[in-house]
Amino acid sequence: MPVRVVNAEESGALDAAAIASGIPSRALMRTAAFNAASVLCARYPDELRRGVTVFTGPGNNGGDGWALASALDAAGISVCVREVVAARTPDALAERQLAAPHLLNDTTPMGGVIVDAMLGTGSSGELRGSIVHAAAEMADSRRHGAIVIALDLPSGVDATVGAAHECVIADLTISFGSCKRGTLVSRAQCGEIVVVDIGLGEDPKVLPSLVDETFVRANTPRIAPDAHKGTRRSVAIVAGAGNLAGAAILAATGALRSGAGLVKVVTASQNMSAVHSALPEALVAPLEDAASAITGWADAILLGPGLGQDEQMKWFVRETLRAWRGAIVLDADALNVFSGEVGELAELLHDRPAIITPHPGEMARLVGRDVEYVLRNRFDIGLEVARNIGATVLLKGTPTVVSSPDGVRQVIASGTPVLATGGSGDALGGMIATLLAQGCAPNVAASCAAWVHGRAAELTPGVRGYRLMDVLNRLPQAWSLDGAAPRYPLLATLPALS
Repeated sequence: MPVRVVNAEESGALDAAAIASGIPSRALMRTAAFNAASVLCARYPDELRRGVTVFTGPGNNGGDGWALASALDAAGISVCVREVVAARTPDALAERQLAAPHLLNDTTPMGGVIVDAMLGTGSSGELRGSIVHAAAEMADSRRHGAIVIALDLPSGVDATVGAAHECVIADLTISFGSCKRGTLVSRAQCGEIVVVDIGLGEDPKVLPSLVDETFVRANTPRIAPDAHKGTRRSVAIVAGAGNLAGAAILAATGALRSGAGLVKVVTASQNMSAVHSALPEALVAPLEDAASAITGWADAILLGPGLGQDEQMKWFVRETLRAWRGAIVLDADALNVFSGEVGELAELLHDRPAIITPHPGEMARLVGRDVEYVLRNRFDIGLEVARNIGATVLLKGTPTVVSSPDGVRQVIASGTPVLATGGSGDALGGMIATLLAQGCAPNVAASCAAWVHGRAAELTPGVRGYRLMDVLNRLPQAWSLDGAAPRYPLLATLPALS
């Protein structure tokens, strides 16, 4: 079952659906706590020997903390509970009453592990009152070497929109049954994120799902032992106005390192020698011959990187879309020429496999909104645009969200800040076009390519000192897809981003 990516309301709906199906709410709480305990025992055996302090709040997140303390106590681990705000919900009160009396201890935090169980998915806004002081105490313990664990999400991180000004900074966030939108937006505050099963079952409506290696492995087209360049398909990269060869080279590199059999770079004449030199495997043709160079040859094209936005190029993009009626990926300047013209874009993309790949600024220009609006609505705005234009939308960012006209949404949380550099999106466009050419559905092509693109960044050991080409050189390793699936109760694991 895929991991769902939810906001606060959707998280509550998942819990309510499970309870309505006959699972007692206390059973969900105890499963969450015991599975969290198993994660801690597996990850931090040495730190646990130094003891655990659990900070609890008034709601069911506090109840999770009481249940976790009981589980760790039963395992022989020295544990105490700091009740920052008294328990108020029925389940939290029940877990507090069930816990051994010796667990309650309001003295200085002890031990190698600090657990944040103060505020959960129902909270929003800035931290207040005693919780502010407790968060500061946790931060001080962390500076002195303690490991901070957040249950479901760090206090101060809104499940829907992400971190407030002040919040707990966690080394590990254990998310229960689903992945919260806010944690994906605020990775720096959450540390490593693991999602553990608590028995929620299927969701009551279509929710975004988290793309992982299992999904990519199952949906990446197999290259047969007897494959040849024709069966591996042909990709055309229409990119690079005068003296902008880099965009075309990076896009073509992404395609070649993703399994394309033939790549043709259609670029400005003055770029052709640079492309020949950088990519001897690629064919090259001038932009003025774009229609004849791709028609009858390409299985899919990428149109847009480095083309510019002057009047001649706006005409060129529209004419290319009219001449080429096959599978297409639109990126960068091919999107900018349609700023505020979603209707015209829909007409030109009609009745073909198509993907657009805007970053938030390009999306804002396309729909006539500001960037802040796009970022606030990053999980939903792509779905609206996808339905309006009849094409898949890949909205880049942290995280990346892929939306299909049929309502399917996929979230890609792989990657590191090493991708935050010019040309990264060009390379991704070439990767997507390759999978589209090889027969993937548009949303699958976009999701698989974006996950592998991010995985290649994760395989790059740092940010400073690395070029984008260093990331692309790790694509063969990223495409190997030889990692083991998470062991139960883990459903997903996302590395810490610092």
